Amino acid sequence: MHLKLIHCQVFTREIEHIVARSAHSVDLESIPMGLHSLGVEMRPHLQECIDAADPHGYDAILLGYALCGRGTEGLRAGRTQLILPRAHDCIGVLMGSRHRYAGYFQNHPGVYYRSPGWVEFQTPDLKLQPAFPAQKNPMGDRTTLEEFIAKYGEDNGRYLYEQFSAFRRHYSGLTYISTGIASDEACRSEARAEAAKEGWKFEEVTGSLTLFDRLINGPWDAGDFLAVPAGAAIRATLNDDIVDAV
Repeated sequence: MHLKLIHCQVFTREIEHIVARSAHSVDLESIPMGLHSLGVEMRPHLQECIDAADPHGYDAILLGYALCGRGTEGLRAGRTQLILPRAHDCIGVLMGSRHRYAGYFQNHPGVYYRSPGWVEFQTPDLKLQPAFPAQKNPMGDRTTLEEFIAKYGEDNGRYLYEQFSAFRRHYSGLTYISTGIASDEACRSEARAEAAKEGWKFEEVTGSLTLFDRLINGPWDAGDFLAVPAGAAIRATLNDDIVDAV
């Protein structure tokens, strides 16, 4: 297959590792990771990249992104289908599963995350990124856990409450996600030094290249990927699917 992969710079080394071993022809377009700080305003920039790729006859346009603070919501496929991992953000992709990330987050709510890409491509003006950047709570900043559960149900209510309240906590840890690529050792050392400088507890978890491999090589099963058909757009959901197509 002939594929186009538009991806966040934070995934560069993992994607290069998989593409170098893929049987498919993959054209890569890396987007500076600073775009993520724009939140929903990143959408028109990504749409422009999608529209530019659409006329070139690709079998699919792959997005090396997640929902990303709803920054990918509303992205529309032209004549070429879009493929997107089902994950809230890059951490779930790096860990290989949104479910694994959710489980880790429940027990480690107050940490920042680093990965080879976060360390290698961060710039001096790129501020520390928590697990969930501060987002506007649609129910009001003082909404209680019980109110979230009443509106969205037990599981979704608890998840959303954690998402919108996490930024209020005092962050005291840094978790490095090791993905086993060539720059891993050097990046791990930098992440450990950053944690020491901030006085944070350092922890390391083993990441996974599973979602990267399946994004590039398939299969794009509906459990872990959203296939957006021609003319449809990405929509955020409030269930475990995270995204669907409309």
